[in-house]
Amino acid sequence: MKATTRYISNSYFHFGIISIVCFFTFFVNNQLIPADLMESRNLTAAQEMVQYGNYLLPTRNGELSFEKPPLPTWIAAGMEIVSPGNLGVQRYASGLAATLLIVFLYLFVSHLTGNRYVGLLASLIAATTFNMIMGGRTASWDIYTHSLMLGAIYFLFIALREKAQWRYFLFAGLFAGLSFLSKGPVSLNAVFLPFLISYLIVYRKGFEGKKWKIVGMTLVFVLVGCWWHGFINVSQHGDFALKVMQKESASWFIRNVRQWYYYWQFPVEAGIWTFFWIVAIGYFFVNKNTAYRKEYKFSLIWFLATLILLSIFPEKKTRWLMPLLIPCAMMIGFYLIQMITDMKTKGERIVFRTCTMIIVVALTVVPFILYVVFFIEKQVSLFFFLFASACCWGICVYLTLALYGKKGIRPVNVVIGFVLTMMMTTGVYMKPVVSIFVNEDRHSIRLLRNNKEIEGLPFFYNESEELRLELIFELNRRIIKLDLSDDEAIAKAAPFVFISGESIEKVMADKNVSIDFIDTFDNNWRQKINFDFINNKWTKKISFLEKKANKHYNPNLVREVAVIRAKE
Repeated sequence: MKATTRYISNSYFHFGIISIVCFFTFFVNNQLIPADLMESRNLTAAQEMVQYGNYLLPTRNGELSFEKPPLPTWIAAGMEIVSPGNLGVQRYASGLAATLLIVFLYLFVSHLTGNRYVGLLASLIAATTFNMIMGGRTASWDIYTHSLMLGAIYFLFIALREKAQWRYFLFAGLFAGLSFLSKGPVSLNAVFLPFLISYLIVYRKGFEGKKWKIVGMTLVFVLVGCWWHGFINVSQHGDFALKVMQKESASWFIRNVRQWYYYWQFPVEAGIWTFFWIVAIGYFFVNKNTAYRKEYKFSLIWFLATLILLSIFPEKKTRWLMPLLIPCAMMIGFYLIQMITDMKTKGERIVFRTCTMIIVVALTVVPFILYVVFFIEKQVSLFFFLFASACCWGICVYLTLALYGKKGIRPVNVVIGFVLTMMMTTGVYMKPVVSIFVNEDRHSIRLLRNNKEIEGLPFFYNESEELRLELIFELNRRIIKLDLSDDEAIAKAAPFVFISGESIEKVMADKNVSIDFIDTFDNNWRQKINFDFINNKWTKKISFLEKKANKHYNPNLVREVAVIRAKE
């Protein structure tokens, strides 16, 4: 242990490593994928805050939006002021929130174990898991609420384990309140409650004589977390806010309903660490003499409590599994520290090598895929192909030597190799991989932002059609409903810009208006894949594959746009 802790024991050095890894996993190439529906929903509210100043009463397309508390939307509005219309900057804010989560995890595990090295292991593992990377690279509000709640847990843990000072309890209440102000009770259920259950089962002590400090923490939490809810409920929109709350509560039981066992696919969310996570869960039961046995048990119960609480609710989404990655990273960290300090048996060596070699084999194949899919099709240059292949095979060699070198198995080098793999994935391979799915030639309605000829004109759409939030976000302006059966309303609104899924010439044929056609826009950012090059005898199977491949292609994102003027 002394050799490993001396290897990197300085906390400033640790923060430097964490910063570099987080830079690659959360920030590099974060603009490659256009905004999806979730991001459009979030950022539309932020854009309207800036345009209309409705910071306390958020709206989307002019309609009140009280579904989620506004803290992340305020942050997004600030980013919009700093750099208008810049999706990358919005995602940088999420990346900072993800980095904050990783820092809190490092601090928490370091205090839990008394070993900064274990804290570093857990934080680097968390920063390179699949779900965490995706959460930190998109303008999602989940990363804010979970990051702030982990901060609350960190301060509460210090307050319970060390000398109880008021400031730790108050900081815990503050961060828990900010978490609640980010996405309501989501993180209370998914992060704080599982932590509390695990802490009470494993440690029990720490609450004695701290009643008033806990009361103070709770008051700070209520004041910080609930003041906005109180404000909208006593405002003139109180009835609407109550209906929204009832609707959101009911949605847990009617939307995206999945079987109770739906989340048992959870190991995949760890990405490259999947096999080590599975092994870490089993290793706790197999080896009764693991290092940090109590802390290992604590993280295991935390994980199980999170999984059960998430599975109870009928509504389920895979991105909601992010809280599982906190105890996941801890468990893998405890398993790896055991392998680093005391890998004795043949079975341990076989399992460790197997988990690593699965990744080595996968990495060995990647350059061949890069050659066939991208280089032959001239989608990447020779220099890029050679550089990317060298990076991939270099890590393969590094990992293989870490397993079969003269000095035997070197788990530290394996961890470094895994972290480098994810840094390489986001820094080098993400761009060509994304190009498979992203239609770089899409004709986005965003182009109308720079159209000087329609400045000052209102935008309307056919009220009988679905209006996608992606269109509102890309236009950065409100789009008003229009009843096409009301000729008087059409004449009164003219001149205006009209957005339609049907032919505008057809729907406006008998309306006594002139039509200045602008263009047809397709805001689908996913490639529409076809399989016409395959033999006709496979037509039925290919039709099925084509449908599966293009299930995300939405015709409601294809719209004609024209300026409508009344005829004199």
